Amino acid sequence: MTRPVKARPVNPWAALTALCIGFFMILLDTTIVTIAVPTMVRGLNTSLNSVVWVISIYLLVYAVPMLFTSRLGDRFGPKRVFLAGMVVFTAASLWCGLSGTAGMLIAARAVQGLGAALMTPQTLAFITHLFPPAKRGPAMGMWGGIAGLATITGPLLGGVLVDSLGWEWIFFVNVPIGVVGLVLTVFLVPDWQPGRLRSFDFPGIVLSVAALGLLVFGIQNGQHYGWGTVAGWLTIPEFIGAGVVLMVVFVVWQRYNRGEPLVPLRVFGNRNFSTGTVTATAIGFAMTGMFVPLVLYTQNVLGLSPTRAGLLTAPMSLLSGLIAPFIGRLSDRANAKYLVMVGFLALAGGLGLIALQARPDTNPWSLVPALLLAGVGTGCVFAPMSNITMRAVEPALAGTASGIFNTSRQVGGVLGSAAIGVLLQARISASMATEAADAARSLPPEYRGAFVEGLAQAASSANELNGRVGTDVPSSLPSDVADQIHRLAQQVVHNGLTDATRESMILPVAVLLIGALAATLMRRVPAPEPPRTREPASQQA
Repeated sequence: MTRPVKARPVNPWAALTALCIGFFMILLDTTIVTIAVPTMVRGLNTSLNSVVWVISIYLLVYAVPMLFTSRLGDRFGPKRVFLAGMVVFTAASLWCGLSGTAGMLIAARAVQGLGAALMTPQTLAFITHLFPPAKRGPAMGMWGGIAGLATITGPLLGGVLVDSLGWEWIFFVNVPIGVVGLVLTVFLVPDWQPGRLRSFDFPGIVLSVAALGLLVFGIQNGQHYGWGTVAGWLTIPEFIGAGVVLMVVFVVWQRYNRGEPLVPLRVFGNRNFSTGTVTATAIGFAMTGMFVPLVLYTQNVLGLSPTRAGLLTAPMSLLSGLIAPFIGRLSDRANAKYLVMVGFLALAGGLGLIALQARPDTNPWSLVPALLLAGVGTGCVFAPMSNITMRAVEPALAGTASGIFNTSRQVGGVLGSAAIGVLLQARISASMATEAADAARSLPPEYRGAFVEGLAQAASSANELNGRVGTDVPSSLPSDVADQIHRLAQQVVHNGLTDATRESMILPVAVLLIGALAATLMRRVPAPEPPRTREPASQQA
């Protein structure tokens, strides 16, 4: 007679630790590439627009299928989907490091984004399964701390790897981390089977993918195509318009689908969830959008190496990771919406101070107080935002809600990367043209036209990032004129990039203020009764 096999006891904190390793890895890759942007432009002999697509394609493929991948967890089990995603992500990371062209790297990053999309919704769904509502704050604190820490640790780790081993190693580093994460997930995470989904909403999947893909393509490449023709009769406005129309059709289909819709609209009947998705979109936009101009400014204007640029942001990363767990615990007791509002305002204040301080001759370390304020903001946002958004969601919709919540944050990241990329390139061209015209007045008249035209071409093709602007002057020029042209060209590039950085920072600040305003609509969710009996346990934790 065989004895029944006893279920292995589950340690929820050990399981969450294993899941957070994978979560850290995929969020790290949303920012680790930004520190390598100038190096990749030179190493791959490509344009700034192509390297921005290396960032954006990952965010796009990460965000678009997440509504569907969250439902995969409901159907086949979150653990199995998470493991599949980690395998895809790890293999794609190896492919990224081996890529020799921008096109191949973009393709590999797309596959990497798909792996991330499979993994992310499962982590938040597991938190709602492993932890009761009254004890979810510390777990959300850990999850939020990992999110904030990974998002702003990327520049430091990326800088060290780029300087010491080359840009390829920002991807190779994921391989051993992925293997460790796979082993820990197999042994520590329970094979939970929600079993709530019987069929998939294939029309909804197609509509959501098409709508988001067209919208982001149009926004990302608008400046590249001059907001005009892409190919044949297709234009950028038509791509964006088609995306808007398909998004409306998707929402209508979700409203009238009598089966199992991809996005059950009743989940938005909860005010906290609705406003939480808005705040998640805002923080995703700002956290992704802030780094590209900051990296270009610190490396190409202030002259920092990738490692030193990463060290500059390290205090922000450390402070965010330190305070996030405490904020998570506090969100179980205090009104979490005020913590979210404080976080948004602090992050906006930090970015605003950076924009005010940015000058071609700014001491880089004078930016540390502003970066610390931004770190406080980041640490105050993720845990209470996730806690108050997910706490009131009915258990049957936990997987779907997790997918929607994470999708909104990643869509915000996609839009932030695309919008900042467009704005930054536009402002670089405009600022350098103005600066070049002013600087040319000090040159002899016969050299002014060629000087202005050369810098305009450098700005439009992102050649100002290769550090050689102004060095390629004809040998026939008098030495004093050549030296003057070289000096003025460097001055134009530094002033133009600085102006573009300052102006580009205004956009994420504005989006963060909108997020703070949305957070005012959140309602406090009381802890289950009796709260006093749970207080010693939470203090001990």
